[in-house]
Amino acid sequence: MFASERLEEIVKILNREGKVVVKELSQLFNVTEDCIRKDLKNLENQKLIKRTYGGAVLLRSTAREEKIENRKERDLEAKRIIAEKAFGLIEENETIFLDISTINILLSEIIAKSSKRLTVITNMLDIVKSFSNNNTCKVICTGGVFNKELDGFIGAAAIESISKYKVSKAFIGSCGIDIYDGSITTFDVEDGNTKKAIMQSSRKVFLVMENKKFYIDGTYKFAHLQDVNSVITEERPNDNLLEILASNDTSVI
Repeated sequence: MFASERLEEIVKILNREGKVVVKELSQLFNVTEDCIRKDLKNLENQKLIKRTYGGAVLLRSTAREEKIENRKERDLEAKRIIAEKAFGLIEENETIFLDISTINILLSEIIAKSSKRLTVITNMLDIVKSFSNNNTCKVICTGGVFNKELDGFIGAAAIESISKYKVSKAFIGSCGIDIYDGSITTFDVEDGNTKKAIMQSSRKVFLVMENKKFYIDGTYKFAHLQDVNSVITEERPNDNLLEILASNDTSVI
């Protein structure tokens, strides 16, 4: 096997497993550990990975801050799978909170077309609109300062309103999770503080996000993995991620 082919295989393993170990790669490719270390240094120089003690992990990327309109049509298949999974967790007559999230827009549309009787609290305008023709759900909007880029209400007034409610389940969006330090991130400080208030008012907290966001960061940490009961994603993460999530008492749906 040529060195270039080996590098490609190492990247494929990283995308599948999340991390690699020098000793294991040495045995897999039947080359010396020094050879593997050179391979990993090469990949790090290409800004594809980050070397760690005894191995390497994928290099994390920073999500781009975009308007909600630009995010609505992206990764639709994955988002629909997540929304359907979330819908399956909601029981008749529950009170739920749908946070600012393009996945939650899809979830709200599924709920609105169903016959489930629910109380839905939200701080997102598009979610409120989803229920315009629904007669089985009671919909409560928090109000507050409206953020056009997020299509939702955030900040002190919204937080004060949220604090007055108790909900059984909250579905929270995020820019990503750093699986290694447990931080859950977003871009906007006020959005992050609003999400934190929603989580504090909820008995169970579900993070709704695409699988790729295990490798993406926002800029503001609003929660830790231990604050979340479950992560709902479109496909099963690799075993390394599952192990870390389990160590934080966080399940994957």
